[in-house]
Amino acid sequence: MSRMIFINLPVIDLAAATRFYEAIGCERNEQFSDHQASSMVWSDCITFQLLANDYFATFTPKKIADAKATSEVLIALSCDSREDVNATVDAGAGAGGEADVRERLDMGFMYNRCLADPDDHIFELVWMDMSAASGTSDQQPTSA
Repeated sequence: MSRMIFINLPVIDLAAATRFYEAIGCERNEQFSDHQASSMVWSDCITFQLLANDYFATFTPKKIADAKATSEVLIALSCDSREDVNATVDAGAGAGGEADVRERLDMGFMYNRCLADPDDHIFELVWMDMSAASGTSDQQPTSA
């Protein structure tokens, strides 16, 4: 079996969070979703478990971080192209997220934009030309 990543995130409004994750390309797995949780599949190996705050609290003795006030985690997701980065950020912003919570990063071989979900969890959407990153391409950095 391949190793998988399940990213558990506390959310204030489960329906709004579910709409956001569907907009950025996730599919809801009904088998593991109910009125307290949405299991949102990003890829064969990555799933976001969106948990209503009260339900999330049953899994930890610690206080739940307020992502609007503190940084809790930065989640980087790879995309297939620059256009895919832009489309994903735009779709997320159109579904209640906030695009470009910091400046875009364009190093030529790597392109990165940030997106905050409705609960302010931060995502880095990244495209990278691995041949250019390894020095086997003559691509030069460009401005955003």
